[in-house]
Amino acid sequence: MRTYVIYFGFTALGIQNTKDSPARIEAAKQTVRDMGGEMKAFYGILGSQSDAMFLIKAPDDEAVAKMVLAIAKGGYVRTETHRLFSEDEYKKIIWALP
Repeated sequence: MRTYVIYFGFTALGIQNTKDSPARIEAAKQTVRDMGGEMKAFYGILGSQSDAMFLIKAPDDEAVAKMVLAIAKGGYVRTETHRLFSEDEYKKIIWALP
């Protein structure tokens, strides 16, 4: 399983319905699980363009793309997703350089 961070920024609709966001977080976490991912952490973010983030494990980029599209299609958030590399993965990449 690969590691990803997904940043969420509220849309105007998301801001208008802020009180419902805890239920939407739970639904998004379930979407990740239903699509073969593993939730590692959720954080709300202060002082950033993003309002929240998930740290997840997923089988591949395609699975994560499906997850974020399924979550974002409700119109409450925009997403930004990044693949993360553990220290060991990073070292392996660096050591393989010519």
